[in-house]
Order: sequence, then structure tokens, then C-alpha cells
Amino acid sequence: MKIIPTKHLFHLSCLLVFCRLLLAQVALAQNTTAAATIPVNVGVVLDMGTWVGKLGLSCINMALQDFYSYHSNHITRLVLNVRDSKGDVVGAAAAGLDLIKNVQVQAIIGTENSMQANFVIDLGNKAQVPIISFSATSPSLSSIRSPYFLRATQNDSSQVKVISAIVEAFGWKEAVPIYVDNEFGEEVIPYLTDALEEVNVRIPNRSIISQKATDEEIEGELYKLKKMKTRVFIVHMTPELGSRVFDKAKEIGMMDEGYVWIITDGMTNVWSLVNPLDMDSMQGVLGVRTYIPKSKELDCFKVRWKRKFLQDNPSYVNADLDIFGLWAYDATFALAMPVEKLGTTNFNFDVSNVSTNARTDLESFGVSQNGPKLMQLLSNTRFRGLIGEFGFINGQLDSSVFQIINVNGNGERGVGFWTPKYGVVKKLDFRNVTEYSTSKSNLGTIIWPGDSQVVPKGEAIRLKIGVPIKNGFSEFVSVPHGTIPNSIVHPSGYCIDVFKAVMEEIPYTVSYDFYAFEKLDGKMAGDYNDLIDQVFYGNYDAVVGDVSIVANRSSYVDFTLPFTDSGVVMVVPIRKDLKQNAWVFLKPLTWELWVTSGCFFIFIGFVIWVLEHRVNEDFRGPPLYHIGTSYWFSFSTMTFSQRERVMSNLARFVVVIWCFVVLILTQTYTANLASLLTVQQLQPTVNNVNELLRKKENVGYQDGSFVREIIQKVGFDPSTIKNFNSTDDLNELFIKGSANGGIAAAFDEIPYMKLFLAQYCNYTFQPIFKTRGFGFVFPKGSPLVVDVSRAVLTVIEGDRLKQIEEVWFKNQTSCSDSSTSVSSSSLGLGSFWGLFLIAGVAAVLALIIFVSDFLYKHKDVLRNTEISIWDRILEMLKIFDDRDPKAHTFKQTEIREGGHNDGVRIRGAKVPVEAPAKVPAEVPVEAPV
Repeated sequence: MKIIPTKHLFHLSCLLVFCRLLLAQVALAQNTTAAATIPVNVGVVLDMGTWVGKLGLSCINMALQDFYSYHSNHITRLVLNVRDSKGDVVGAAAAGLDLIKNVQVQAIIGTENSMQANFVIDLGNKAQVPIISFSATSPSLSSIRSPYFLRATQNDSSQVKVISAIVEAFGWKEAVPIYVDNEFGEEVIPYLTDALEEVNVRIPNRSIISQKATDEEIEGELYKLKKMKTRVFIVHMTPELGSRVFDKAKEIGMMDEGYVWIITDGMTNVWSLVNPLDMDSMQGVLGVRTYIPKSKELDCFKVRWKRKFLQDNPSYVNADLDIFGLWAYDATFALAMPVEKLGTTNFNFDVSNVSTNARTDLESFGVSQNGPKLMQLLSNTRFRGLIGEFGFINGQLDSSVFQIINVNGNGERGVGFWTPKYGVVKKLDFRNVTEYSTSKSNLGTIIWPGDSQVVPKGEAIRLKIGVPIKNGFSEFVSVPHGTIPNSIVHPSGYCIDVFKAVMEEIPYTVSYDFYAFEKLDGKMAGDYNDLIDQVFYGNYDAVVGDVSIVANRSSYVDFTLPFTDSGVVMVVPIRKDLKQNAWVFLKPLTWELWVTSGCFFIFIGFVIWVLEHRVNEDFRGPPLYHIGTSYWFSFSTMTFSQRERVMSNLARFVVVIWCFVVLILTQTYTANLASLLTVQQLQPTVNNVNELLRKKENVGYQDGSFVREIIQKVGFDPSTIKNFNSTDDLNELFIKGSANGGIAAAFDEIPYMKLFLAQYCNYTFQPIFKTRGFGFVFPKGSPLVVDVSRAVLTVIEGDRLKQIEEVWFKNQTSCSDSSTSVSSSSLGLGSFWGLFLIAGVAAVLALIIFVSDFLYKHKDVLRNTEISIWDRILEMLKIFDDRDPKAHTFKQTEIREGGHNDGVRIRGAKVPVEAPAKVPAEVPVEAPV
């Protein structure tokens, strides 16, 4: 069987449709002759000199032809009365007035653009004539203010959510709209601004270009944009003007890598108007347009339309049907349906209220008698058209699906979709989609301007950054010596590397240059407060270094989130504690563990007695002997020196588990006690700040640090405060001691003191004051603060910060961490509760089994109703206190030791033994043979 190619099937299906229409027309002609039809005048106002006008009229004519071919039995026939607006607002208004006053049309299809539509809509409201536009997209044309206006196209404001979703998906924080200077361009900007603000995107500037702007004017406007830091542009204008803008943008280098261009459906919906040569200037541009679902009917219509359009307009060689033609086609269908429902109604105007003394045409036309009913029927019309589901909601088409395209090569590629419910999606398959998303992972591969696949940062910022000059602690910030003041420097250090790592996480390009805050002699031109003041005065755009976040500084500059540990600590020397504690043997265990262990020893002794005293002579005897033996046995397990043997299997089970617990407990205790007795005990020379104040000891701080202000507020006399510049200086001050001009303690922030303790042993520190740590400084209200802070969190939570710390601090450690106590800590109950749980469960389980077995064996006593319950309990206790005569342990003992005086038990039987006869002394006894 021969398979017909797909393209042949398509042409065959189109041929069948054409034949069907032809037969329908023949039937229509036959019916027309048989029965008269009612003509209904409808106006069409279009600019016949433009593409949209020619396209719209051709689709309207084909729509009427197709509609009455499918519905040949309808009694009404729309009669088109076409007027050419000639691209002029006045012309459109005159055409509308003529159609209403002289032709008394029941509806008007048009006008072409929003500016022409305004006046015609007012005429329709006055005459109660519905105005249906398939190309006027301005948001200001609202059915709320114009009850007789129907928009058979997408409102421009419906696409702003798509654009904001794209901007949000790639994390751009600023965008600049570029739009045409007319109602079409201006009306959408407030909606676009609101949509961008909802996703925290700022509009730093707007660029307005006249429709009649010269190339020089366009170039000048683009140069202004090029000087800005923002690299994201949203273009909303006609295809003719948009093509010129992109040509100039390419000429001046604004279509290179790093730029982002997004175009609205003002251009993407009419690609046929864009010269193919202009596509070369738009490579990498993103665009949004209304999505048209594919169907066989649409494909067939495109073939028929192109054939007919080229016959009527041979000058258009590369004519392609776009969505405006489809909207015109469906709008015509939507009008023909309710007109038929009006039936044989009189389609005339009521002119009873028209004054005979009217001096203008605006006062001399009547009101359509069918206008309100026709408008109601139009509003409720629903059907499936060429563009999919067609219907009016509040006077305009419902927001539909938008397609996101990427200009690449000689055309565009679809890279994703946007829907009002699910946001950005890669495919229109919602089986696994549950919520709204703006993730860029839902978009396909995008080729950006400059033929790059790297997502542009969206901004190009160059910062002038001030850095401090330090004489010590160069691991944090280090500036090369011999630099020229106010010139670019190349610092190094921990803070510099952290800042560079943070800038790499910013979702847009930030360029920066470092400048040393120094005087001509190479020293720092003031303290840290003076450096921060330069940001406030605008001399620097930021400050990077070991700058602490302090409350009084944050009143005139903004800090990012800290990237170091926070807090001010007091560092003091440590000394050996030679004192011995007589009760040190109690320290290895906490008191909770001591108490728990003692209770378990008593409990285990009790359990062993219960299980053993009826079958084991070692656990029998007087009551005090019972108690002593049981607890002697239990406590002697600590040294495994118990002499008593356990006879029952249940007791053996409990003892084995308990010995395991005791073994672990004793071994751990021994190890911890050995650590306490052998490790040297180190104690700080100063315990608190009050001790320093009481003894009037000297203290130190790092030169230029805000810590001096803090310790002065605490109460230290300025004469007792010494400064240091490096770790070596600090160590020398400690060696001298407070009595010799040195210091007894030093105060500084944690990062510095960690570095000091890593280089010098025999010191310890304790937290004194809370601070925020180091942060980067920006001007008050800078939009960079939020992005940089977010990037700081990203660096801190990842491995990058650890790598930077290893580079700058890994070689500084020469001794153990003296900030932690070298004494062993006591072991708590939390380390052993699992062992105690196992031992307790085993003991309780053994007791349950023993009691159950004992009660079962003596159930006759419990069932004896001849005695009272109390007597039965006493009888059971008496039995429990006695030895178990059936226990094999007692039987074996009697076999080995014999009876008492009345015989020997042999295999359970008592055999009497006769006493030997007395032999007189005087009678000799012969020796046995």
C-alpha cells in the first residue's frame, strides 16, 4: 500500500475545503434566487494605504464569504461599507460620522489604530452603534468608559506581565523602556512600570523617540542610554521605527555582548513588516507575542488567503498572514452571528430626537434601534475561531497565552511560553505543573546579543572604592607601598578577596577600581570614620576593608550584611593552675550520672536477689544477710570481684548485660579521670573587666579602631589605654606587663584576635561586647546594598569563604587553640542513657518472666477460696521466702554433701545409715585382712 506524503495530505485537505466552500456558494446562489435576504449595513474604517488596512479588509471579506457559505440558510447578510481613513485621525472621524449619519450602519469594524479609534468610539456611544476594533491595542480604550466599544484584539497591558516575568527570571534589577512618542507608546508605560515594580525592578530612565525622528536624533538618544549603567531595554514601537532604532544600536555597539533587548508584540505580531535585512541588526533580541494555536483549519485558511491576497495586491511579494488578519476574520464572524439572531428587525435609526435646527453633522444623526440588543448579543458570543477560543470578557478578548521568541539567524525561535496561571513554561503541557513560576530554567537556549549564550548581567556599573592603609594585620587588607595618592591601586587580603567573590555573585556586571585612602607620606589620611565619611561626601562609591558595622556609622551610610564573626573580646594571658583538688575524682562524671549509676546498682542487686534467693544458698540467710549479699554482689561487679555464683538463667542474663554496662562505664571514668589528673590546668590571669578597673591595669586596643570609644565608656582612664598596630606589637605589650608600661589585657574584634591567638600561645579570650562584624560600605539608599548582601549570604553559605580563609589564615596556626579550656569535661547522663535503658529493660523483662512463672506454679494457692485473700497473699510470700525444693541446685548440693543426721540422699531417695557399734577398749581389735 502506497503511503501519501504529509504535504500532499495537507494540499488534499485544503482542496476538499475549497470544494466545500464552492459547493456552498453554489447552494447560496440557488437559495438566494429562491428567497430574498435582508441586507444589514456594516461600516469598515481602515487605512487602505497600509499593510494592516489591506490585510484586515481581505480577511473581513473572506470571513463573510466563509460565514455565509457555512450558513447559507441565514436570512441576514452583512453589507460592507468601506471607508478609507487615509491614516489620519480626522479622516477616520469623518468616515465614522458618514457611516453613522448617512448609511446608518448597525456596527463599525475598525479603526486601525488607537488614536483614530477615540473619536469614532465617541460617535458610536452617541449613536449606540457597536465599534469593533481588531487592531487598536491601547489600554486607554476601555469598554468601561465606552460601553459600545469591543476590542477584538489583545490589550497592550496584557503583555506587561510576560515582560516582567522575563526580567524577574534572569534577576535583572533595572530596565529602561524605549517607546514611540504617541498614544500607542505612552499608554502602556504605566502598566509596564507597575508590573516591573511588583518584581522589585527599577526604571531609572525612560527613552521617548518620535515616530518622525531622524537618524541623528535616534543616535543621540541611544548614546544617552549607552552612558547609563543599565543594559536592559524594553522596546515598544512600530516595526518601521523599531527597525531604525536597532540599526543605529548596532552601529554604536549596543548590540554587543552584555546588552539585553526585549521587544513587545507591537513588532513581533507583524514580523512581515520588518525588512529581512533589518533582522541582522536584531540578533539576540527577545520578544513576546500572542500565541496562535496550530490547526488544520488555520493552515488551509493561510493557503487560501495568500492566493487571494496576492491576486488582489500583486505588489506584495512576501505577504504573510499575521494575527491582526486572524482577529479581523474572527471579529467578522462574531458580528455576523448576533445580527442573524436579530432576525427581521427593522435596521433603521430613530431620528425623532434630532433637531431640525442642528448646525453641525454631530447633532444631526439618530440612534440605532437595535444597538443595545446587538451589543448584548455581541458580548455573549462565544465560538472557536482561527485564533482559538473567541469571546469578549468586559468588552475585550481574554488574556491568552504568549510565546517568548528569540531572534536568531534570518528569523525567530520559540524559547518558551507564558500563561496567566502557570507563568513561564517551556511547553504547553501542564500535567506536571502545579504553581506559577518565573524560573529561567523553563526557557530554552537563548542566543543573546553578541552571539553569546552567557546570560547578560543587565547592568554595567563602575565603582570608585576606597580601601584603608594598615601598618599591621595585613592579612585583612594590604596596599602596596609607594603608590601615588588618588590613583588606582591593587590591594590584597582577606577582605579584598571576599569582596571580589561577592561581586561575582551579583546578577549584573559591576566594574570597580580601588583607591588607597592615604596622604602624600603614604600614611592613612585619617581613621576609619574619616574613610567612611568619604562615601557620605560622594568621593567614594564604596569602602572595602576591615570596616566594622557600628550604629553611629550606619546613620549616614549603609552597610551590607557582615561577612565575619561579630563581637569584641578581651584577650588575656593564661597561667598554670598548680592547685590540686581533693575531690577531683568526682569530676569525671556529672552528678546526674552518679545518682543514676547508684540507683541502677541498687536496682540490679534487688533483681538478682529476687531471681536467686529461692535457688541459691549464697543469697539465703537472715534478712540483713540477704540485703548485704545482694548489694555486695551488685557493687562488686565494678571490679568484677563478685564471689557469689548465680544459678538461674534469668539472673545470668541480667548479670551479663549489667557487666557490659559496668565495663563501659568504668573504662570511660578511668580515661576521663586520667585526663583530669595529667593535663595541666590553665587559667586566665584576669577573669573580668571589673578586675581590670579595680586594679587600674593598662589595656590595649588596635590603633584606629572604634574599640577605644567602647572601653572609654566602660570606665577606663585614657592614660591606661595603649594602642598596638600588629600582632607582634600586642605580644610585646603583654610581655612587658601592666607594671612596666605594657598591658594586662587587650580589647579587639574577634577576627583580629583569632589571628593573634593562632600566632601566639598562652593567651585566651572571652566575649565582652556584641558587634555586627565587618561589612562593605555604600552610600545611604544605594540599590547595590540589597544585592551585595544577598551575594554575601551566597558566599558564606558556600565553600568559597572557607577557601579564602585557608589562603590567608591556614599558615598562621603555630599552637593549639588556647581560647578553649584544656581541661576534660565531665561526662553526662546523655552519653550513657542508651546503656542504662538496655540494662533496665533486661532486668524488668527478667522480673516479669520470673513472677509470671512463680504465679503459674502456685496458682492452686491463689485459687483456694477457703481462706481469705490476705491469707493467700501471706501464703504466697511464705512460699516465695522459702527455698525452692524442686530446684536442681539444692538437689545437687545434697548429693555432694549428704544428709544432715538422718541419712544420705541417693538419687532423690533418703537411705538410713546405722550407727557403728561401740567396741570396748579392753577387747583388741584385729586388723582387717
